[in-house]
Amino acid sequence: MIDFNQYKALTFDCYGTLIDWENGILGVLKPLLRVHNTNLDDDQILELFAEFEAELEEGEYIKYREVLKRVVQKFGERFGFESTGNELNLLADSIQHWLPFPDTVEALRALKQKFQLVIISNVDDDLFAFSAKHLEVEFDQIITAEQAKSYKPSLNNFRLAIERIDLPLEQILHVAASVYHDIVTAKSLGLSTVWVNRRADQKGIFTTVAAVSQPDLEVPDLKTLAALSSPK
Repeated sequence: MIDFNQYKALTFDCYGTLIDWENGILGVLKPLLRVHNTNLDDDQILELFAEFEAELEEGEYIKYREVLKRVVQKFGERFGFESTGNELNLLADSIQHWLPFPDTVEALRALKQKFQLVIISNVDDDLFAFSAKHLEVEFDQIITAEQAKSYKPSLNNFRLAIERIDLPLEQILHVAASVYHDIVTAKSLGLSTVWVNRRADQKGIFTTVAAVSQPDLEVPDLKTLAALSSPK
């Protein structure tokens, strides 16, 4: 168990941690693939998404909207179809409709009473603005890939966040669902970490590349994190 009293700021990954991006992704890609006579199960779709996204984010920086467009293209290249112009934009355009997990908003409201709340997200500013409306709390800082001109797991995104938060590292706690994108890098910089393992009872790597790291705390959801940070 970690001592929450030592922290003044909680930094959060957004998609997969606060926002249910797997259902958002599947809501677009499943019908798109069916149109092109490609039948994959949910796990296959999510694992391919993880593969394609990571590959695109490792290269020279491009906006996340373009990453998502090229992800759609890569599905076509892999399975022998070519997406139309409208289809290429479906993933990015759908982000405005992706909803928080059921426990997210209430947990953020509770945590806001005790901590600064900061977003560190692999997304464009305008795309996160859609999600911010669903999250219903005011964040003290919002750091996007568009601002950093790089994607997590790059050190650059976290360093930018640490600079803006302007607190000692020991007063910042990073909360994320992706070991690959977040936990490994945050710990390498000396940050304490919480792994929100919403898939604890399920197999597969799904929407993130496999990685191994030891977080300071593992929780199944944000409701549990909020309860632990404010014990009765």
